[in-house]
Amino acid sequence: MDLNLIKQRLESLNKQSTNNSGGGKSLFWKPSVGKQVVRVVPNKYNKQIPFTEMLFYYGIGPRVMASPQNWKQKDPIQEFTKQLRQSGDKENWRLAKKLDAKTRIFAPIIVRGQEDEGVKLWQFGKEVYQDFLNMASDDEIGDFTDIAGGRDIKLTTVGPEVTGTPYNKTSVSPSLKTSPISNDEKVVKNVLENQPNPFDVFKKYTFDEVKAGLQEFLAPDEEEGAISSEPSVPFDGESKSNYSLDANKSKPKVDQFDDLFKDD
Repeated sequence: MDLNLIKQRLESLNKQSTNNSGGGKSLFWKPSVGKQVVRVVPNKYNKQIPFTEMLFYYGIGPRVMASPQNWKQKDPIQEFTKQLRQSGDKENWRLAKKLDAKTRIFAPIIVRGQEDEGVKLWQFGKEVYQDFLNMASDDEIGDFTDIAGGRDIKLTTVGPEVTGTPYNKTSVSPSLKTSPISNDEKVVKNVLENQPNPFDVFKKYTFDEVKAGLQEFLAPDEEEGAISSEPSVPFDGESKSNYSLDANKSKPKVDQFDDLFKDD
């Protein structure tokens, strides 16, 4: 694990805080209420850092849609939000924030007591991610993924009755003792060689598929006015909005929307 890269990720995450999940059951794991112990293992697909960061859209098009940015491809929603922010309009900024992709992080883990089930993907958000980065950047903890001298991770999860929200909350802490992933060479080999790749698990949506989802989100009803260059309708965070940047009002609605991406 590249500790310098870990520290860079931590610094980037801290700056973000200052300025402001497909697949079958066997692939994914999530903690249940109570205490559990897992081991984050070296990432087969990235030797420098065990965590995989991915961007997703929620409620735009399909229920969950992976951003084309994950595969270094053009993303029409990202391009649209850039245009919204460049307009300088307050309501456009609010809409851009609503449309921004959300970051989710995946870690390859084995669950203690269930090592025979192999590596699973644990998906979590920025708070748990930052806890992991803080651990890795702590000289007294270091590389907790090390095969022979790493550390198990202790999880404590509380439910909605404690969080006061509809969601569980998980806290993470390193084991005080170092230990190997396993004393069984076959288990270690299986852990290192057989891992699901998050980039292969989720569907790769094309530019046109994502653009269609964005268009439906912005103008779900063809009868609700036309896309125009007028200021956007206030966006309340729940209702959908009909909006576009400068466009020729005489053009059909679909053509006006397509003009926003004519360079593509």
